[in-house]
Amino acid sequence: MRVAVLFIVCVLAPAQTLDRAYEALRAKDYDTAIGGFLKAIEADPARTSVRQDLAYTYLKIGEGALARAQFQEVMRREPANAQVALEYAFLCYEAKEVATARRIFDRLRKTGNATAEQAFQNIDAPLAGGIARWKQAIELGANDFSAHFDLATLAEQRDELALAAEHYEKAWRVLPDRRSVLVDLGRVWQALNRTSDATAALLAASRGGEPRAAEMARELLPRRYPYVSEFRHALDLDSRNSELRRELAYLLLRMGRTSEAEQEFRDLAGPPANDLLAATQLGLLLYGRGDRERAKPLFDRVLAGKDEDLANRVRAVLRVEQVQDKAAAPAAVDAKVMAERSIKAGYMKDALKYLLLAHEADPDDAGIMLRLGWTYNILHQDTEAVRWFDLARRSSYPQIAAEADRAWHNLRSATERFRVTAWAYPVFSTRWHDAFGYAQVKADLRTGLGVRPYLSVRFVGDARRTLTIGDGPPQYLSESSVILGLGLATTPWHGLVGWGEAGRAFDYLTHRRLPDYRGGLSLARGAGHALRAESPGWFADVAMDAVFISRFGNDVLFYNQPRVGYTAGSPSFRLQIYGVGNLTLDDQRQYWANFGDGGIGIRSTGAFLPQSMYFTFEALRGAYLVNEANPHRPNFWDFRAGLWYAFTH
Repeated sequence: MRVAVLFIVCVLAPAQTLDRAYEALRAKDYDTAIGGFLKAIEADPARTSVRQDLAYTYLKIGEGALARAQFQEVMRREPANAQVALEYAFLCYEAKEVATARRIFDRLRKTGNATAEQAFQNIDAPLAGGIARWKQAIELGANDFSAHFDLATLAEQRDELALAAEHYEKAWRVLPDRRSVLVDLGRVWQALNRTSDATAALLAASRGGEPRAAEMARELLPRRYPYVSEFRHALDLDSRNSELRRELAYLLLRMGRTSEAEQEFRDLAGPPANDLLAATQLGLLLYGRGDRERAKPLFDRVLAGKDEDLANRVRAVLRVEQVQDKAAAPAAVDAKVMAERSIKAGYMKDALKYLLLAHEADPDDAGIMLRLGWTYNILHQDTEAVRWFDLARRSSYPQIAAEADRAWHNLRSATERFRVTAWAYPVFSTRWHDAFGYAQVKADLRTGLGVRPYLSVRFVGDARRTLTIGDGPPQYLSESSVILGLGLATTPWHGLVGWGEAGRAFDYLTHRRLPDYRGGLSLARGAGHALRAESPGWFADVAMDAVFISRFGNDVLFYNQPRVGYTAGSPSFRLQIYGVGNLTLDDQRQYWANFGDGGIGIRSTGAFLPQSMYFTFEALRGAYLVNEANPHRPNFWDFRAGLWYAFTH
């Protein structure tokens, strides 16, 4: 039966979806056809014929970029498909990706493809002619930016990469403020496997200058933070880049290389940069180690400058009265307005920049700190988010402090290196006329590698201990053990966690000590209004587990526990009423591990309880799915009452 259901779900359903997609295509209902094709591809990504039809459908509605992406994937999976390669090349040419189009046409024409030959000549001949003309112009004395840049662009499109790199660099030397040329240069150097030079060019482009060029450069740079040697190489290329040199100086300072950092600040503070921020930092370093005579002229420069924020920092060190910067408040307001607009538009990186500017203008605004915490959290930079929430929760405004404190507690455990979590769930069941207890204390270590090693102490036991049915032997109702283990768990990914541990179980009834190996996969997802949500409403959640336990004869058990219901009441007393359906299976088909039950349940909590504590009550009707060797009736009623509590430190 299960095989038949699996066949229907995995084979017939996608086939019906695809049939409807082609019917919609014939009826020129392109939106419906595209949706059907996408579902079919999701079910079977290797079906290149469907991708090809999807690409042509995209072309019918004018979505050339989407069509190009599908043709590219088909070409990757079927390199010998000349028709698809041609379509992809023509679309690349229309999208100004001339080098890619020329490369594909060149490959296809060598197989005797006349269309590719003609397309190649149509691209290559103008490129060759343009390169020759610009070379001649430069030989005759044209040494301006346009001559070198246009020659480099044509050379890159014709795959003459060494020539392109030479003239991109010359173009940038003529006009060094055009940092987008450094991005072009870095890209070509990458293609030439000049990795070190490419990183230097891209690093220089990513610091200072045009924002768009900086963004493009960061996309091409390695994901890690640059090394000191890479900063120095970039400065060899772009010695006038003040922002690059300043960042290197602060990096050296954090690394404890103070003398090197001072030299970088000194170079920035002097001509031609005359950087006041560098002068301030250098003066503070000198003043801090008692060299006040050399710090004084630097401080005098800053105090005489127009940057009141820097001047006030110096006044604070010198313990003299500070001057109110009248422009600071409007600047903060403007930056806050721009941050709000960026957040509403979904541009979180831009919002972060504006919020940091607003904080610099008004360092005491707790609302900005709170916003910074949420923005870093959305950008998945939780370590920074925790820091800003920690600052905001000290606000004198109760509402800001309360929100920041909740966020700080929720995030702190995930960002700390060491973490201790504990949970307990005592529950009474009328099905067994027994009270059971489940608990675990776990200490884990955050490694930043996607896995967390941990030490664990589990408790599994019950009050009744054994059950005797008729003349049969007594049956243990739980493991009745304390289990010590050493394990490894993955960090959650979309609610999915993998884990495994090895340890030893101490049975407190028989006093036996047994090896214990267990592990599995756990998935927990939820939607809607949770029990502690700010407002009532509908909710749904599901918990699914697959668990291997060596002590049960190397058994693998599967659990599925979905709930759907409504969250009601105020935060002071909250109630969830839900329908629940549970399914438990195992691969050895033992009666006690194969059953299903369903019914209604209630969860309740309130302000009078700790944040993660709630009561549960469930009324269930169930049935065993395997009745061989089952000493009980095939159906059962069960009323359960439990108390859940967990905390993290």
